[in-house]
Amino acid sequence: MGHGKTSYVCLPCRASYKQPYDAWRERRCPRCARVMIHAGSAFAPPPRRDGNAWRALSVVLNAGIGFHKSCCGGPGYRPRTLAEVKARMAYARRTGEPAARALLRYELP
Repeated sequence: MGHGKTSYVCLPCRASYKQPYDAWRERRCPRCARVMIHAGSAFAPPPRRDGNAWRALSVVLNAGIGFHKSCCGGPGYRPRTLAEVKARMAYARRTGEPAARALLRYELP
């Protein structure tokens, strides 16, 4: 039985590719040859034409947040729109909470 595949994302191309996971191997985009970001096995890409969702995804992935499965289901909450990202980043600046933790909040207090 082979290992499962995981998603790698190229943000400039707005493309996602499922490939076997190798921690030591750098993945390059087949379109532009840039290094891709490991997004995780529970990642579902937004439609390529949805620029708002890809900008939100860019902030999430560049903050070091992945879409990895957990023992109890999926990866948990991740912001899907730029408005959700902006609200959580403003909350992080206002309270001093790390941006990565604020982006994972389902609801803001």
